[in-house]
Formats: sequence, structure tokens, C-alpha cells
Amino acid sequence: MTTKGNATRAKSDQFQFSSIGIDIGKDVFHIVGFDQEGKIVLRRKIKRFALVDVFEKLPRCIVGMEACLSAHFVSRTLRKMGFQPRIIPAKYTKPFVKGQKNDYNDAEGIAEAALRPNLKCVSEKTQEQLDLQAMHQVRSRLVSRRTATINQIRAFLIEQGITVRTGAQALRKSLFAILQSREDEISPRMSSIIVGLYEDWLWLDKRIESLTKEIDKIATVEVNCRRLMSLPGIGPIISTAMVAAIGTGEAFDRGRDFGAWLGLVPRQFSTGGKPILGRISKRGSRYLRTLFVQAAHVILMRPKNWEKFSFGPWLQQASVRLHKNKLAAALANKLARIAWSILRNGKTFDTHQITTSAI
Repeated sequence: MTTKGNATRAKSDQFQFSSIGIDIGKDVFHIVGFDQEGKIVLRRKIKRFALVDVFEKLPRCIVGMEACLSAHFVSRTLRKMGFQPRIIPAKYTKPFVKGQKNDYNDAEGIAEAALRPNLKCVSEKTQEQLDLQAMHQVRSRLVSRRTATINQIRAFLIEQGITVRTGAQALRKSLFAILQSREDEISPRMSSIIVGLYEDWLWLDKRIESLTKEIDKIATVEVNCRRLMSLPGIGPIISTAMVAAIGTGEAFDRGRDFGAWLGLVPRQFSTGGKPILGRISKRGSRYLRTLFVQAAHVILMRPKNWEKFSFGPWLQQASVRLHKNKLAAALANKLARIAWSILRNGKTFDTHQITTSAI
């Protein structure tokens, strides 16, 4: 430790901090602290395993950090010690970074951003939420990998002049019949490669099915998930993904804020009092937004059921004037807002009675 670093550490024991910013790294953390007058009184680099020992010696204050890997773990650790952790989206800390980018300047910008009372922070996730989110991330990766495997099988068949009609089931049913009937045209090596890909496909199916069953089991036990599944189009996958992402929705003041976070509202570029709206912003969780849009498409496929829902009259009127894709986005936004209302109010969805003021 240099003389300047020792002096900074000595000063930090004499001041009351207004905020501390942490730039979280894989093995090393950079911390910068401000006193009540906004002056830097702490500037230090620490190892990850020394986090608790270092912060035990510091006065309790606001601690800011960017939303990144292990941010929730660090936040829970500091909260247990009496600090006030704030997890801030990285895009909100960039305007506060001065000078060139380095770890200390990043930590200083985070410490300044943490003092802003109107800055939106990320809600701290529990370990159960992180576990559930990890299951969804693994399942999403496996589904993507399965799609890539199927597409690769189709590509190799097309190279042999063989096309199969759309759909995974169509390919599954006809694959071995094709290999057998075209045995003279397809080389043994290529046939072996395709069979190997099919075995990968079967393995991915088993892994996805196993994770899906586990998610379904959680959805039947979790109270909030059961409430969400009372909403049309919402099943175990969407309900658990939403609970894993936002918990009980306390991070949002109203349903429209949740819809905006999902990126289901029009992108706005307004000036001079003239509102200019474009396509949906596509901000926030892409995975959760996709799930809500898929739920909207499922509802749109069954127009006979619309009259059963409280939003049925709106849906019937909107279907006349909107393109089906715009209608799906609008319906997904409405479903998201209703789902947030269900989480916050702790009530199941009443098919015919729900107030629009709540969402």
C-alpha cells in the first residue's frame, strides 16, 4: 500500500460518509467514498474476499454499485452489515463518470449516482429469485441450442437436395425414413453426422423437459405464481419468469412503469410540446417481453373466448383498427400491466372485474 493510500485510509476513519461507490470486478473491487461535503475521502482497491473486513471498519452509509454479476450478493452482504446498498443500472451511472474511463472514475461516478433520490434502482433479488432466474436462463439457452441443431440438420439435408416441410415434428417423423430411402445418395459419413445431431436433439429434449417440469412444480407451490396463472395466457413459464425478475413488483409505482420497463410502449421522441411516437422501445428484459408477446398471440388465436375477459370489449374494438402484430404488442402491454397489479395487490384475476386505474 502506498503512502497516499495509507493517508486516504486514515482519513476515512475520521469522516462520516454520505455515499460509497463500488466498481465490482471479478477478483478486485475499487471503492471511492464521499464525505458530507462531497469531497473524496476514500479511494481504495480491495480483494473480493476482503469485502466484509474492509466495510466492517467503515461508518454505515449509502453504497452504490452497478447492476452486474454478483451485485445482488454484494448488496445482501452489505445490507446485513447495516449499509444501504443501491443497485444502479449501468446506463444511469455513465453521465456521472468524469474524465477517462478507469475503475476509480467508475466508482466515483457510481458514488455520485447513488446520492440521486429520483434515480431508479434495481430491486435486490433473493437467492430464490436468482435460482429461478438461472433455471430460466439455462432453459432458454437449451431451447436456442435445440433450434440451432434442428436447423443444422435441415441445412445438411438441403445440401443433399432434400427438403422437409416446416415444423420440428415433421422433421422428427420423416428423418430416418429419408436416410433410409436416400441411402444411395447420402454418404455414410454424412448419415452418421446427421444421426449424431439427432441424438443431440433427443438429449436437449430431455434436459428441457426436466427443467420445464421443475419450473411447473415451483409454479404450483409459489403463491404469486398461482395468482398470475389466473390471468389468461399466463402459464408456469411466464409466471415464474416474472416472479424471478421483479418479485412482487415493488420496484414499480404502477403497471405502466412495468410495461415501459419491458419495452412494450412506443419509443418517444418529443420536442416543442409535440409528441412523436414510434415503434415499441424494446427496453428491459427481452426474454420476459417475448413471453408476454407469445401469450398475447395465444389469446388472439381464440377470438371466441374474448367475451369472457374483462378486456374483451377493448380487444374486439382494437382488432378492427390495428394490424395483428400491433394488436399483439398492445395486448402484451395490457397483460403485463394486469400481471403487475395482481402481484402488488395479492389478488387473483377476476375475469370480468378489474379496474383500469389499478394498472
